[in-house]
Amino acid sequence: MIDLSTDYLGLRLKSPLVISSTPLSNVVGNVRQMEDCGAAAIVLPSVFEEQLSLESRALDHDLSRGTDSYSESLSYLPDFNDYRTGIDTYLEYLAKVKSSVSIPVLASINGATPGGWVRYAREVEAAGADAIELNTYALATDPGTSGSQVEQQLIDLVSQVRATIKIPLAVKLSSQFTSIPALAAGLDRAGVNGLVLFNRFYQPDFDIENLCVVPRLAFSRPDELLLRLHWVAILYGHIDTDLAITGGVHSAEDVLKGVMAGANVTMMTSAIHINGIGHIATILMGLKQWMADHEHESIRQMRGALSRRAVPDTSPFDRGNYIKTLSSYTLQQPAL
Repeated sequence: MIDLSTDYLGLRLKSPLVISSTPLSNVVGNVRQMEDCGAAAIVLPSVFEEQLSLESRALDHDLSRGTDSYSESLSYLPDFNDYRTGIDTYLEYLAKVKSSVSIPVLASINGATPGGWVRYAREVEAAGADAIELNTYALATDPGTSGSQVEQQLIDLVSQVRATIKIPLAVKLSSQFTSIPALAAGLDRAGVNGLVLFNRFYQPDFDIENLCVVPRLAFSRPDELLLRLHWVAILYGHIDTDLAITGGVHSAEDVLKGVMAGANVTMMTSAIHINGIGHIATILMGLKQWMADHEHESIRQMRGALSRRAVPDTSPFDRGNYIKTLSSYTLQQPAL
């Protein structure tokens, strides 16, 4: 009997395949279908502090319009609390999803200020989230801010959120840090339960005809998995925090590679946009078939088998890989 079960953030999951944040999860029927196809857990789309703040300011402007000229009109305005704001809608949807499926449901929040992170973490916990994923995405654009300052700000933020909530807490990291192992150790000490590697860096494009910068969104590619495998394999066994891979997971083979690197779970979004929600079942069938063919009984048995601490030659994870890769390339001479 093949056992695909794993543990992540203190949650027992039926497989290492988790659906990460995607607009598809904004429909309860889709979430139910994901569960039916075998998804082990769902990370809901992120709630963004900037969007909520903008919405709040717009609502405040609408409610107060004209009151400076006609103060008596204040008595005719509905109370602010009678209006449904974005966070209210998000929390209601979270509760609805929780009541509709039996698999764990993780909330994702993307804050801009320490107060925003803490506030929304409290609210999604109260709404019933099984865990929280802090979707950290901040770029250092100030030359006066050092890498160590950026990392310490993140550690301090996580410490504040961790002190506020009781449910498990994961942090989704960017790969753009100076020392990922040192940052991971600092977050581990701050009490984080899981690290998700990595947030994809969406880079804008330049429109040279209209002289403007435009957003550009593309699905992940399987080759993006390599960076994630590299760092998970290095971190495995050196921190107590659980590890998740997101970005580039498209096939059963990708899931197996993630587990062997040391990940508790692998997360998928782009592949189900490309292939449909039913692709989840295809991947799980592929996992079972590969494990049966190679006489592996459980996912736990395989975890970390290709991590840096498990392989006899660690050079592929270090500088030696750079030298070996360049040396292995043979320039093809044209035939005379």
